[in-house]
Amino acid sequence: MSGDLAAIEAALAAGEAGFIQELMAFCRIPSVSADPAYRDGIAEAARFVAGRLERAGFDDVAIVPTGGHPVVTGGWCRAPGAPTVLVYGHYDVQPPDPLERWTSPPFEPTLRDDRLYARGISDDKGPLLIPILAAEAWLRQHGSLPVNLKFLIEGEEESGSPHFEAAVAALAEELACDLVVSADGAMWRADLPSVTVASRGMTALDVIVHSAAKDLHSGRHGGSAPNPVRALVRLLASLHEEDGKVAVEGFHDGIVPPDPAIVEAIDAVDFDARAYFEGIGAPAPEPLPAGRDLLIRQWLEPTLEFNGISGGYAGAGTKTVIPSQAQAKITCRLVAGQDPAAVREAIRRHLQARLPSGYRLETVEHGPGSPAFALDPDDRGLRMTQDILGELLGRRPLRVAMGATIPIGAVFRSRLGAPTVFFSFSTSDEDYHAPNEFFRLANFRLGLVAWARLIDRLKELKGHG
Repeated sequence: MSGDLAAIEAALAAGEAGFIQELMAFCRIPSVSADPAYRDGIAEAARFVAGRLERAGFDDVAIVPTGGHPVVTGGWCRAPGAPTVLVYGHYDVQPPDPLERWTSPPFEPTLRDDRLYARGISDDKGPLLIPILAAEAWLRQHGSLPVNLKFLIEGEEESGSPHFEAAVAALAEELACDLVVSADGAMWRADLPSVTVASRGMTALDVIVHSAAKDLHSGRHGGSAPNPVRALVRLLASLHEEDGKVAVEGFHDGIVPPDPAIVEAIDAVDFDARAYFEGIGAPAPEPLPAGRDLLIRQWLEPTLEFNGISGGYAGAGTKTVIPSQAQAKITCRLVAGQDPAAVREAIRRHLQARLPSGYRLETVEHGPGSPAFALDPDDRGLRMTQDILGELLGRRPLRVAMGATIPIGAVFRSRLGAPTVFFSFSTSDEDYHAPNEFFRLANFRLGLVAWARLIDRLKELKGHG
């Protein structure tokens, strides 16, 4: 390791206490993108990120409006002839609900057992702050970077990135790069080094069943008036087979086989099915499915999940009404070859064909959706990230898929002509869409060193792609 790099890593270690305080300040900002009630938090988080990039030494930092929440950009491009790398992350977070399930307040970061607990700390505020701090250490210790480094940080990732592709297209000249490195993502397991080479796509829609023009008295109208809750649950039940597989005709159209290397990784990890159900606090089904089968479902098969259902009265006590409408929120995780729009249309056709008479069906789409992503297995940036993790962790990481959705890979490939590698230091067990989200400080420390080394190693990308 060069003297410059050793000094940078020493400076990062010395600054840890201050970095943690900065991370806690970032996580106190309630930047929920899906809920308009948090609009002020979104604006504050964008300002926080822009200010942090400026203090780190980046030029031309800007908060750029989009059709929704803004993106934040900045760059250090003073290395003529060196590769150009774009770092991606997001400053928005998931809603904190249900609040009563949090051990400590979601927007008041709390340290317990070398873990920080807060909404957004693992997805993506902790991982996002890491490359900014690593680049700042390079600039302060060395006065320059070995590569041209740009940042693009969005504010709508947790609400489906509806304006992201348009923003990238509009900024394509400014964002031009040889490689994108995402600080968003996750390692699969804390005790098993991994890099993500594929992720599922996603599409989302609301399904609404309408009946009468208004809520009705269940005594006066019960037994004669149509009840949309009853109709909705029958419709929802028809969407799956008994084993949980999706039963919608046309849903699976276009699917292509997965990369064999991912299947090999599934076989190598010896996934413990019983421990999985214990870890999520759910009763294990009998017969217990094989761990291999569970991972195949999580990584390589499409899903149709109900994220919420509502209709009528759900408060304390009783209210004797027949509701006028009932609705469900649905998201589908997609695999390679599936078209998000075609999947939504298949679901709509399925439901419309089974809608009982006396009801009206409405579907509401949430953005265009995102196709699945897969990285070229021979990508040089991917090999670099694997090499660095292997050096730091003493074991070469597995190449794994991600059941979640990060739509950026397809966008950056189509709009910038650049591949995307994932270099995040979250792990998938950190409850980042649930109460009590946390981030391991051990991974925060690891990430600082790893990103410092990656910035150094990226100078070897000359001619990448």
